[in-house]
Formats: sequence, structure tokens, C-alpha cells
Amino acid sequence: MDQNQLIDEFKRCKEDAVYFISNYVKVTHPVRGLVPFKLYPFQVDILEQIKNNRFNILRKFRQAGCTTISAAYSLWMIIFQKHKQVVILSKGDAESTEVLDRIKIMYNELPEFIRPKIVEDNKHTLKLSTGSTIKSRPSGKQSGRSLAGSLLIIDEGAFIENIETIWAAVYPIISTGGRAFVLSTVNGVGNWFYDVYHGAVNGTNSFNRIDIHWPDHPEYKRQEGFEDLYAEMEEKGLDVDAWESTTKANMPLKQWLQEYECEFLGTGDTYLEGYLLRRLVEDVDEDYWIKYNNKMRVWKEPSPEYEYIIGVDVSLGRERDYSAFHIFNSYTGEQVAEFYSNKTPINELAQILTNEANLYNNASVIIERNTIGNNLIDWMFNIHEYDNLWIDDKNDFGIQVTNKNREELLARMEEYVRNNFIKINSKRTIDELLTFIVDDNGKITADQGKHDDLIMSLSSSVFLLHILGEGGPLEMLHTEETERKPLEPARAVVHDGNNNELEEDLKWLMSTNKTES
Repeated sequence: MDQNQLIDEFKRCKEDAVYFISNYVKVTHPVRGLVPFKLYPFQVDILEQIKNNRFNILRKFRQAGCTTISAAYSLWMIIFQKHKQVVILSKGDAESTEVLDRIKIMYNELPEFIRPKIVEDNKHTLKLSTGSTIKSRPSGKQSGRSLAGSLLIIDEGAFIENIETIWAAVYPIISTGGRAFVLSTVNGVGNWFYDVYHGAVNGTNSFNRIDIHWPDHPEYKRQEGFEDLYAEMEEKGLDVDAWESTTKANMPLKQWLQEYECEFLGTGDTYLEGYLLRRLVEDVDEDYWIKYNNKMRVWKEPSPEYEYIIGVDVSLGRERDYSAFHIFNSYTGEQVAEFYSNKTPINELAQILTNEANLYNNASVIIERNTIGNNLIDWMFNIHEYDNLWIDDKNDFGIQVTNKNREELLARMEEYVRNNFIKINSKRTIDELLTFIVDDNGKITADQGKHDDLIMSLSSSVFLLHILGEGGPLEMLHTEETERKPLEPARAVVHDGNNNELEEDLKWLMSTNKTES
């Protein structure tokens, strides 16, 4: 090309990232080696959406070339725009250097007329003579404090630790005109990526949602217009028509759903399997009425021909953890009501429980007696004189939950869910199950920042349903020893905090005049 043609070509590349990438960028393909980056239609669409929206979030399948797209777009930006800074945030140091290495390969393969000089080149930085820079960084607790850029790219955002803190730190920097592109495969629910993605779906944030699906990829699903590609694949012994069946056969279903079907539910490390969570979500019943200022949701009033049970998990009612209870029909296994509040003191909770237990045909009530549970039992039994409280084989009221029997209780709950022995109507309960995980240490727990109070009261409910189901209607035995046995007074409450907190909590528990805040 002569000088004028080179100038025209440079202008065209500057105006159109898709044209630049398709015609001048080369990438390393795992099978074909170094090849021109010929964009597939779904990849072109991604670039167009990045161009037209300031904030984009992409839910992707594995090996879609999306990280490579963001790398190529970053290179285009620092070549054709002056004094811009692109920051790429990856989950680890290896990933961050690998992304920048891709960009450097792309740069080195460019023709000289569109290749500015390099001013700075190291493990994490590439700066060109245009004054524009790419910084590729691993995530860390303080990452957001040092990120300032015209474009922030967050790669595999669902897997980056402390991403909430990083985003909170960096957002003020890009809020005045910067742009953000977040891309990731899914990693269950309850994390920052899930929340931002669904905020984009619901229109509660400024992000533009981008969805791609594995059948969009011509190398995974046969499409018209790619005959040359399929001929090349056949020469290398690759069969596009067998890709889906072969890939599914070579990985667990959970991994397939996460890596290729982009399925949030039941991926990640959830305690319940994905198919159970999807079934629970589908069975949610939003047709309920409310009591006690929306703390209690009711699906069915008591029926005289049925018996009912109530499983209770109790907290102080001071905006820490939640007090929760479920009411189940002991014959049908259906959840008919649910209570959930972190602002209800023990004495008020005892009155509510007594009212509802009486209403539901003198329901059998099982209360977790750990720490302050004994105070709730004291209120119900001694003050409200409600006597249909679960008593264990040692004649102790309530159930003591330990590390050992906690797993047994949860396993029984999982069994009842799996076998459809219970019907859960509440979205609040199911939302907790969606973020109830097995952590890296093998502990069954609520995900970071989430709660499990509804789950623990559900497991107590299932325990009592199981006992009643095996032995028939429960007969509450009150021996003379039981009647005389004093409950632990409030002074015996155990608290994990310091002494000041303990004294304050005891005053709270001893008060009979607290009203809801």
C-alpha cells in the first residue's frame, strides 16, 4: 500500500475495533497455532455492545474467546486513543500475566504502520508512545485502591475474592466517565457477579447484560457459512457434530451446567445439588398473606383434621442474626407458614410462638436450645404455660445442636427435600438454600455475608417431622421430674462477645417491656 492507502487504513482501524481485530490481530489457537483472529458473529456482537454501553456484564461459557476479545479491544484502545489507561483485573497473578502476554503477542504481530513504539514493558504493564497504558493486575484486598483507568476489565469476576471491596474502591474513579466490562463463567449464586448480573436483568443498576450460549460458537455447533472451518477441523480429526456429546460425557453434570450452560443455580459449592435447587425455585409460592408487620408469611390456615409442627431457631432479636420458625403440616409435609425477623425480642417471640402454636391445633414445637434458646423455652413453658414442647430422651426441653448432629440434621433435611417429603413454599427459605455451601475446609455453612437461620429452623422442623412420621402422633411425657426441673435462668446465657456485650444482652433478655424497634 502507498502512503495515502496506509493513512486511510489507519483511520479505518481507528474508527472500527471490529475491523482492526478481524484484519490485523493474530491469536494463538490451541489446535491451529498462531492464526488471524477471525471474529465469529457472537464475538462481534460482544464488541458492539462494549462500544455502545459504558457498563457491561457478560455471562459466558468456557473457551468462548471472551478474555481474548477483551485483550484485543484493550490493545485497540491504547493504540488509537491517547493517554488512556486500561486496567485488567484477574483472579490471580498467573492469570494477569497470561492476559498481558496475549496482548504482547498481538502487538508484536501487527504491521509497523499501526504499531506505536513501546515506552514501558514489564510483567504487568504495557505502555505505548501514544501515552496509553494497559495494566494487568491480580486481585487482592487492596487492589481497588490503586486502580484508576479509562476502562476497567474484570476477568472471571465470579471467582475474584473481595470483589465487592475492589468494586467499591474503584467505582468512584470510573463514575465520572470511565467504562467497565465484567466477564465471567458462573459460580453459583449469592456472590457479587450474580448480584450485578441480576441487577442488570431487573434494571436496578446501570449494567448492560450480555449473554452468550455455547451453540453460538461455530466450533461447538454446526452453522451455515463455516464450511472451510469444518473441513479444517475434519483434517485434524475434530468432529463438530460430536462436540456436545463428547464434552458432556467427559465431565460431571454440575461442571457442564456451570462451564457451558451458564447455570447459576446449583453451581459453585452449594450444599444441595443443582437439580434440587432448580426444582425448589420452580415450586415457590408467592400467594401468601402476612402477619406481624410482614415478619410472618402464611400460605394456609390451620385445618382441624391435621396436626402441625413448628421448628424454631432463635436469636437475640437485636438486628444480628434472625429468629426464624416454620410451621409444617405433619401429615402432608407442606410448609404452611414462616416467621423471620431480626428485630423481635425473646419475650415477643415467645408470645407470637404461643399464639401460632395454639392456633395450629396445639402444634408440637421444637426449639434449638443452644444459648438463648433456653430463655425462649422458659418464656413459653413457665410464663405462657405452653406445654407441647419437644423433650429429648434426657427429659430436656428443645434440641441441643452440636457440630456432630448439625450435619446429621442437615443430611436429613437434604433427604426430605430430595425425596419430595416436604413442600417448601417460601422464597426466603429457598434464597438461603441457594447460598448455603460447603466451604474450602469442608464446613457446611452460609456463604460469606449470608444467613442460615431459616435453614437451621427448617432442619429442626424436618427432624420433628421424621420423629412423628416414624412413631405416629407425638405424646408429650411430663414426669414429676420434668415438671420440677427448672430451666436455665437468663444469667446462664452464653455469648461469644466480650463482657460488656454479655451484660447488655442479659439486660435485654431480662426485660419484659421491650417493644419492636
